[in-house]
Amino acid sequence: EITLLGQNVNAYNYTDGKKIFKLSDLIFQLQDLGGLKRIRYTTSHPKDMTKDLIHCYRNATKLMPLLHLPVQSGSNNILKSMNRKHSREEYLARIRDLIKIRPDMKFSSDFIIGYPGETEQDFLETISLVKEVNFINSFSFIYSPRPGTPAANIDMVDQKIQKERLRILQALLEDIQKKQNGSKVGKLKEVLVENRLKNQNRHFGRTRDLTPVILSEADDSDIGNLVSVKIEKYNQNSLFGIKKTIKNEVAA
Repeated sequence: EITLLGQNVNAYNYTDGKKIFKLSDLIFQLQDLGGLKRIRYTTSHPKDMTKDLIHCYRNATKLMPLLHLPVQSGSNNILKSMNRKHSREEYLARIRDLIKIRPDMKFSSDFIIGYPGETEQDFLETISLVKEVNFINSFSFIYSPRPGTPAANIDMVDQKIQKERLRILQALLEDIQKKQNGSKVGKLKEVLVENRLKNQNRHFGRTRDLTPVILSEADDSDIGNLVSVKIEKYNQNSLFGIKKTIKNEVAA
């Protein structure tokens, strides 16, 4: 597995004097590497989710069906105040385009709650966007002033309101995550085994959509390899399962 990292990785470009190479070009070059099974990239900006990159999900079979695409807010008023360079409608259009190409696409995101000037309606628009996209994992924070930024000079949202809005958002995100994990129980998932858990006879890995998996019946020779795991249990953050083998299959 290779993960391409950058503060705004999908804005990547390189010019050799004749041609501009974009992130999509790099992904297709990686696609040809023997032995490589999974390609990921993070973190992306919605404004740089260009058509060529979106179309990678149709033909780059090693590109994993999870995209971390920070939206920050579901309100156009707040997005404009943040100078985010994308609208709610543009964000959702990109999500729909990706799902059309890869129906198994999943998404994670970042949210800032209580940004200066955020009204109750602004917050409710964030909630409605979360319900529409069904993010499988997200990071959410209360706005923290940064000296020298324009937002630092705007009146802050009351701290009690900020905390209550964050509580509501996180409860929704957690509920969605639990339901997403619960939907995988009883199914076989491809897991990349990363390591053995300390002082345990169990191993840790991740699915194609990056969900953590604790699995039994694996051994250290599986580390660094893809295995098939039948999911038996789950909690909010992880899946629990057993490595599928011919012996397990016959016994069933």
